[in-house]
Amino acid sequence: MYVQPYVFFNGRCEEALDYYSEKLGAQVIFKMHFRDAPPDPNNPPRPELADKIMHANVQLGTTFWMASDGACDPAAGSFNGFSLSLTVEDSAIAEKSFNALADGGQVVMPFQKTFWSEGFGIVEDRFGLKWMVTLPPQV
Repeated sequence: MYVQPYVFFNGRCEEALDYYSEKLGAQVIFKMHFRDAPPDPNNPPRPELADKIMHANVQLGTTFWMASDGACDPAAGSFNGFSLSLTVEDSAIAEKSFNALADGGQVVMPFQKTFWSEGFGIVEDRFGLKWMVTLPPQV
């Protein structure tokens, strides 16, 4: 059993996946647009969703997660109540990842040495998703 994040980007999924691929090395393993889904006469998709991502599987390092544009609801709020934690073994790559996520976003806690780690920081990226970037503790 395992828990897998499923992140809904409310219309910006393609942009987000391109960004994470370029800046963090994420790989989109599978991607389906709403237009590619089998027709369902009882639940036809809204025409404006045709080019939006219905479902994607993403690999980042050894982690797999899922993403979608969701319903593209203008009234939907931002991501609240959770953060993704990105653990990076190398200090230079951790800082590079943190800075990439901060580009166009907002630093919540600068990447710095803490009492539990040689490097830790929190950033809300340009898509409104919070990330905690950390170096694992040295044992």
